[in-house]
Parts: sequence; structure tokens; C-alpha cells
Amino acid sequence: MPDDLLPNSVHRPATDFGAPGAVTHFKGPYAGGPPKSALEVDTPPLDKFGIAEIKRMVVIYFVLVTSVLLRLAGRVLRPGGQPWARVASEGAVDGFEILGPTFVKLGQLIASSPSVFPAPLADAALRCLDEVPPFDGETAREMIRKDLGRAPSQIFKSFDDSPLSAASIGQVHCCVLPDGREAVIKLQRPNIRERMTTDLRIMQRLARTLQRTKLGKSANLTGVVSDLHVNTFKELNPALEAHRQTLFRDRIAAFGDNRYITAPEVYWDYCGPHMICMERMSGVPMDEFDTIRERGVDGELVLRRGVKVWMEAAMVHGPFHGDVHAGNLWVLDDGRATYLDFGIMGELTDEWKALIRDLFYTSMIDGDFSRIARAFKRVGAFPEDIGTDEEVGVRMQMAFGPMLDVGISSVSLGDVFKSIVQMMEQYGVPSPQELMLVTKQLLYFERYAKVHAPNWALARDVFLVKNIFPEEAAKKAADLGLDFPD
Repeated sequence: MPDDLLPNSVHRPATDFGAPGAVTHFKGPYAGGPPKSALEVDTPPLDKFGIAEIKRMVVIYFVLVTSVLLRLAGRVLRPGGQPWARVASEGAVDGFEILGPTFVKLGQLIASSPSVFPAPLADAALRCLDEVPPFDGETAREMIRKDLGRAPSQIFKSFDDSPLSAASIGQVHCCVLPDGREAVIKLQRPNIRERMTTDLRIMQRLARTLQRTKLGKSANLTGVVSDLHVNTFKELNPALEAHRQTLFRDRIAAFGDNRYITAPEVYWDYCGPHMICMERMSGVPMDEFDTIRERGVDGELVLRRGVKVWMEAAMVHGPFHGDVHAGNLWVLDDGRATYLDFGIMGELTDEWKALIRDLFYTSMIDGDFSRIARAFKRVGAFPEDIGTDEEVGVRMQMAFGPMLDVGISSVSLGDVFKSIVQMMEQYGVPSPQELMLVTKQLLYFERYAKVHAPNWALARDVFLVKNIFPEEAAKKAADLGLDFPD
């Protein structure tokens, strides 16, 4: 590491914070941004299996079986209660919570994919979206000391031992920087990498066994674990997360608009290998519908602005937010909206960006479905002998055209994308993980739209592509007599 990045290289004694040895101009190991090596993702092999995995596997099987049996026993003692499948699912999720972060992440994935997993399990797993027990303040302080080289009392004007929130991989603490800016620190859980490595290897073994069952095949459990494995170790790299967050934030204003959407600024001087320090935001999650309504906020306009920024990220800039559940999309106290938590992000290749652009160009601008047929052939999703572009386009228009014309409360655009993915699989073409991630985010946006904008047809809203297809969007808006909002 270069000398100018060492934690203690620019420490100066404080004169006004009252803590012995405190500094007024602190610069940690990632001051000015992390070194390139810190952005590399170290993903351990999934197929390795040793003594540690065997020991842990015994614990996992015992906890899961015991948790399910306890719930079922309670159902026997109380006849006429919930259906057996729901009771067993609740027991499985009890086990997830006992087993810790990796299984909580699995529960979150199940809860956010209700169309993939059985409804009783997906419903029970919603508990995993709630906060998990935090680790103690002393541990948090020690982690900061190890990352930044000094105790929080010597770096910050104040630091709150009680976490603001706690999640499966980390937790957030409030602090005040020496210059008075309010910030939050996102800390990774201690020793989480080793535990999650072991757990994912065991999950893969279990998934291979369950893959032989009907449920396992329909849910593609080995694929689920594989995706979880890849994304988990990206999430376990705070430097990469902070870097992507910075890129996303900086590019929001790339077209000179979008001033009502933001993301927290990363304070690189106070970041380290296991922590991110960033601007503190104040607001409410996107699904606190009553609160947003009481504040007089136009929920539909906020949502349209937020989706516009997300689409520009996905189709133009690069990394797009890959986990826009309500806890990660807030309406701020000043009326703006902000994206939060950039641990999960996707990035489409140029050819898949072009395909998604073609999909939205067709649905919003000219209705030419032969363009979509050409796009799918271009990426190898359709065989060449499937028919001419015009013939395939007509079939696709008959299948999807009517669905795109109605309000989002009546049709799921996410389901349209899912149908496209299934159509690709019929031709033996695996869809990229990023396309599934796009689909998942559309489903999230639809959940908010059902309350905030029940008559909004996302797939026909030309405002969303005003920067992606500027001339065409402007002409379309003029033809329809529409004015774009700020």
C-alpha cells in the first residue's frame, strides 16, 4: 500500500473535540478512493468440502429438522390451526434465523422470489426481511479501530454505539464527522466471510440432493445457490460496494436533470476494508404509503423519477441497483427520493443493454416488434430458423402487446420479462443472471406502483426514456400532447 494511504500518515492532534489524540483532518486507508486491488472480488470455490463443512453440516441439519418438528408438534397440539405446509415453512424459517447470516440471506432471496418458491415458504420467509440481532457496540468500535488505526473517539465528533439498523451481513451506526457532517458507518459482521463460505458449500450439497425432486427442479436450487454464492462475495467487499455507489450517484446527473433523485455520498477518508462511511439520509421507505400520502408527496411522480434513474443506469451507464426493495428506496424528508445499499448490483453487457433498449423502444415509441425479434436473434436467444423477423414480431406482438397497454395494476411487466426468459429457455438458451435481476427490480417497482400509481403503465411512459432516446421521446411526447415533469 502506498505510504500516502496509510491510516496514520496525516493524523494531527485535535484542539476542539475534547478527546485525547483526536484528529481534525483524518485520512484513512482509502482516502481519495480505494486502490484497484481492493475492488477485486475474492470468491472461494464452492465445491470444496472439509472437516469444517462436515461439522457445520451436522449443526445445520439438526437445527432445521428440529425447528420444523417443533412447529409441527405445536400444530398437533392445536388442531385446526394453520395448514401443515405453512407450519413446516415457519419452522424452516425459524431454523434460518438460528443459523445466521447465510441462511437469512437465503430467506431474503426466497421472500423476494414468490413466483419461484412455494407460497407458504415465500410468505414465511418475509420475516427474513426484518432486522436481525445486532452485534455489540464494543465490537463495532474495535472493528473501526482495526480498519482506521484509531478508536472512534479519536476520529469522530461523536459515535453511537447502538446501531441504527442491523442486517444479515452488516449493521449501520450513526456518527458525526469532525466538520459536523452527519454520517453513518456500515460495518461488516465479524468473521462473516468464513461462516458464509462454509454455509454456502453446505447449501450447494443440499441443493444438489433436492435438485432431484420436482420442487428442486422447478426452483433450480443449484442455480439459486450459485447466484447467492457469486453475489455474496461481492457484498462482502465494502470497497467495491462503495465504489459502485459512487459511480451510481455521480451518473444520476449525467444528463443534467434528475435533481430529485439521489444516493448517499461516500466519505472515502473514513472508509476501510470492512466499513463504509457515507452521508446520512433522513426519510421513509417507499412502502410506507400512508406516511408518504400524509406528507403530501406525489408518490406516482417520485416513483416515475426513481424508475427513470434506474433505467438510465441499466441501459446506459453501467451498474444498476439490484435490490430495490422498500428498505433501499426511500422518500426523503425534503421530497426527493434516494437509493440506498449498493451491495447487490448488476451490469448488462453491451449486447444485452441494446436488447433491453430495443424492448423499451418498441413498447414506448413505435410498436415495431420485429425489432425485438432481431434483438433476440442477435444475442442467440432465438434460432435462425424460427421464422422471419416480421413473422416472429407478429407472434410476439400478439402475446405481449395487449399486456403492455393496460395499467400496471392489471398486468405485471416483470411477468412479461419472465415470460420472455421462459421462452428463451424453451430454445435451450440460458438467460444471463443480470436479465433475471432486471426482472426482479421491475417486480419491486410494480409493488409500489399498485398503491402509488395504480393506473400508470410503466411500459408506455415515454418520460422514462427521455434521456435514452432523446429525439424520439420528445417527438412522441409532442404527438401525444404530453409534458415531461422536472
